[in-house]
Amino acid sequence: MRIWQYIVDMAELATAVTTTAASPGASAPETLEGAAELLKALASRARLAIVEQLSRAEQCVHELVENTGLNQPLVSQHLRVLRSAGVVTGNRRGREIAYSLTDEHLAHIARDAIRHSEEIHR
Repeated sequence: MRIWQYIVDMAELATAVTTTAASPGASAPETLEGAAELLKALASRARLAIVEQLSRAEQCVHELVENTGLNQPLVSQHLRVLRSAGVVTGNRRGREIAYSLTDEHLAHIARDAIRHSEEIHR
């Protein structure tokens, strides 16, 4: 199973859980829906590569293009998705915008998913 398929499956599972009756001690439906939306935002090889790069350091679009091998329009498109999901934030650096992860937990989620995929494919 590829990592992006794993994340899509997890997002679908989280969405399915929000539609079932909550048991005592279960997470609130809106919390589960938020988690599902986060996983959907990460459910792309390109976005995982961007998150992996941003877990190392703040980077501008041209640096992400160089470090991921993706073209500039694609990086910009995926950054838009990640920004709207609250995964990344941008800070102006002169004429450029430097992107960083909004929370270190996001780096852990991406790394754990990547490690899980590596273990499955051994």
